[in-house]
Amino acid sequence: MHVNPAFRDDDQSASLILARKRGFGVVTVNGPEGPLAGHVPFVAEPTCIFLHFTRSNPMARLIRKQGPQQALLIVSGPDAYISPDWYGVDDQVPTWNYVAVHMRGQVELLPQDRLHAHLEALSEANETKLLPKKPWTMDKNRPETLEKLKRMIVPAAMTIETTEGTWKLNQNKDEIARSGAADALDGSNIGQNISELAELMRTWVRL
Repeated sequence: MHVNPAFRDDDQSASLILARKRGFGVVTVNGPEGPLAGHVPFVAEPTCIFLHFTRSNPMARLIRKQGPQQALLIVSGPDAYISPDWYGVDDQVPTWNYVAVHMRGQVELLPQDRLHAHLEALSEANETKLLPKKPWTMDKNRPETLEKLKRMIVPAAMTIETTEGTWKLNQNKDEIARSGAADALDGSNIGQNISELAELMRTWVRL
């Protein structure tokens, strides 16, 4: 990604926390006929991303045939349109605030016997977010049902070689303008996870 120095944050731990919290992204590799991309849930560890593909996924077939591939994982955080009227100062233009993380590394398929533990970790990571609901666990399914479904997917892992994060939160505006935009943003409906973005605009300023 192109990271504007004004919005760059070299604290890779913050980017990893965002990726772990989101747990969903787009993984891309270069295929023989052009780029391949897939939307995948994942579990993020400090040095590795654990994910899975459907067995018929072109990326899974490519890796199975040619071995590990260089990959890019794109994780999108909150984003929203920012109206220039919200700053309370003249001569402003519209923009789009957002948070995004790009991770690069080698993606490879794992032995099939690693799949069960991966799926347990993946469901646990997401079920925990639904507390106080009693977490769903894999033992609630009949073994034959699980085995049938597991035959359709393959486990994979991507080593994290580099991490880049963009945190575009109006750091180039003064505190009054930034706070005004954050307050107005709470009433907007153009974007996703808007309240989270507004809170980041108020607190994530590192000039």
